[in-house]
Amino acid sequence: MRYKRQAVILLSFITAITLIECTKVIPDYHKDTSDKAVPEPTLVSTGKQIFRFDAFGDEDFWSGLLHIDKAIAGAKNGGFGAGVSPKTALAVGLKVDAGALPPSVVAGIQSGAIDLNDPATTLALLKLNAVVGVKGNFTAEGGLKSIGITCASCHSTVDNSFAPGIGKRLDGWPNRDLNVGALISLTDNAQPIANLLHVNETTLRQVLGMWGPGKFAAILFMDGKALRPDGKVAANLIPAAFGLKGVPLTTYTGWGDISYWNSFVGNLEMHGKGDFTDPRLNDPAKYPIAVENGFFNVNHVPDLITPKLPALRAYQHSISAPKPPANTFDHAAAGRGKAIFLTKAKCASCHIPPLYTEPVNDLHTAEEIGIDDFEAKRSPTGKYRTTPLGGLFTRAKGGFYHDGRFATLNDVVNHYDTHFKLKLSPAEKHDLAEYLKSL
Repeated sequence: MRYKRQAVILLSFITAITLIECTKVIPDYHKDTSDKAVPEPTLVSTGKQIFRFDAFGDEDFWSGLLHIDKAIAGAKNGGFGAGVSPKTALAVGLKVDAGALPPSVVAGIQSGAIDLNDPATTLALLKLNAVVGVKGNFTAEGGLKSIGITCASCHSTVDNSFAPGIGKRLDGWPNRDLNVGALISLTDNAQPIANLLHVNETTLRQVLGMWGPGKFAAILFMDGKALRPDGKVAANLIPAAFGLKGVPLTTYTGWGDISYWNSFVGNLEMHGKGDFTDPRLNDPAKYPIAVENGFFNVNHVPDLITPKLPALRAYQHSISAPKPPANTFDHAAAGRGKAIFLTKAKCASCHIPPLYTEPVNDLHTAEEIGIDDFEAKRSPTGKYRTTPLGGLFTRAKGGFYHDGRFATLNDVVNHYDTHFKLKLSPAEKHDLAEYLKSL
């Protein structure tokens, strides 16, 4: 049973979806749990460190159960297999913080003296805390003892200023390059996870391989649904973690506020060691996996998550939605598109500036927005949340909507034009899409 409970957390690398704060169930799922007694700058600074480097004790899952540390190290460095070189890590979407690299390492990478095809180099980067979202713990002799996953693994990327995948951190940006399924598949011990889902290991690995870059199936380990009714994989895009201050519900389907969802992810996806309670998950018909494994009421002593959540929330709420580069959209067209957004297209009836979402009552039925209700029905709300639109340019990779069903913003505009019978002209559609690019 212990390993079943551990296995559910295989989904950490998002979690991002997502972000962690609060713990015990919040009756209305909208409660503000920030610590008013601590000065805001102190909370933000502390929360930044937690977001980037705190694994909440999830090493027992990622290393103790899945042995991902051994897979990264490789046989030559005390692990198994070929190991994970920096080039391999970058290829599956992990990022390197150039700000954590000392001048000697920078020079070595530039000159080629440091081998980016050698797993030993990955271990050196982990010692520097340079691998975004992956926390390495080492023995006194310098060997890799364990690894843990932090919020930043899914909800940070880099600006590629040094090289592709290497640059300055961009906290809160969704890592749409991260292939979570491929990383989890490094394990040599997938059977406990397969047992949790009542499938064989081959099937499990096939499902993980279907996720692809930038997607994560957070609810799979609650309801066991790996595929949608149309046969496509039931995984959603990693969301942004910026621009959330004032946003009532932080998930695609409105599970709860940032406090609730952070607790959900920290405990049930990252496998951190904290407290989490949600009686809504105690529903054997809707969430059979959650009920079977007691995920509706999780407790750890000591609780390594709850005391850190107010600071984490303060940092996340300090991250504003980024503005797109000036050369990435047509400014004149965007100006015209703004007028269409506010009037003829009626976008602002739900996407209300300046947050571009609804401050209250931000849930809508699938019928209202003209899509299927599969993902909505997997949540306790049965509805979809009005997504904030700030920083849309950071979410273009992988498509739009929760599952990336619309490849471009033009596709989104066409969908609403048809669904709401807006009768936009081709020029109006173009201008509206340019405005969305400018947000």
